[in-house]
Amino acid sequence: MPYVKTRDGTDLYVKDWGEGRPVVLTHGWPLSADMWDPQMMALAEAGFRAIAYDRRGFGRSGQPWGGYDYDTFADDLADVIAAAGADDATIVGFSMGGGEVARYMSRHEGKGVVAAGLISSVVPYMLKDDSNPDGVPAEQIEQIKDGIRQDRFSFFRDTFAPQFFGVGYVTSPVSDDVLDWATRTATLASLKATLACVDAFAKTDFRPDLPAFRVPTLIVHGTGDETVPIDTSARAAAKGIAGSQLVEYDGEPHGLNVTASDRLTRDLLTFLGR
Repeated sequence: MPYVKTRDGTDLYVKDWGEGRPVVLTHGWPLSADMWDPQMMALAEAGFRAIAYDRRGFGRSGQPWGGYDYDTFADDLADVIAAAGADDATIVGFSMGGGEVARYMSRHEGKGVVAAGLISSVVPYMLKDDSNPDGVPAEQIEQIKDGIRQDRFSFFRDTFAPQFFGVGYVTSPVSDDVLDWATRTATLASLKATLACVDAFAKTDFRPDLPAFRVPTLIVHGTGDETVPIDTSARAAAKGIAGSQLVEYDGEPHGLNVTASDRLTRDLLTFLGR
């Protein structure tokens, strides 16, 4: 199942490893499903079926002009789940991928989902406004888009090092090879998708979606996350999702899937084992 065709005809590249109870993973902006490789390998070796796909406009998936909104992203997730026959699935979203999980739970009423995970997630709401005074200012969002338009190659390299992976302020910064990979992967995405998704993940309010989480939900976030600050994301999500489990990684940055890869894998396996 290398590709799934969505309801609007977009081809999504899908990785499907292992056999067993399915775990469907959505990736962060502006990367691809490959960011999940270490966790997918561990899940498959532990007897799970690990499924991850490149979001529309990113990685090896098609690059349509439209559809970069969370209703469409949730429909894409539904189409992947249906094509894979992934009944009784756990769905796990990283960063902007957490929004897909949240919108799927409300828009598709959590069909076929038995558990959920939000990792370094943007849920429930990032943008600073009167209802969210500790959020990210709109001016900062526009600066991100301006940087991408001017020189996205330099922008991504400069952003991944300090903000995404914490180079310079965590005890185990990632290698230059990781930074090179992340930058190359980011530049595979269409410019249209890259820009449109900044508005999507930064300005979509998922607070109304939180009551739709009626399954066990794991929330993992780094306290040193400068990209998606923990107070307005994970801690707020934990308050709004009944029965959720919040695990804070002290000092870890946004890209804890790399900087705390082994710990994240263990926490996911422990959660799935329950």
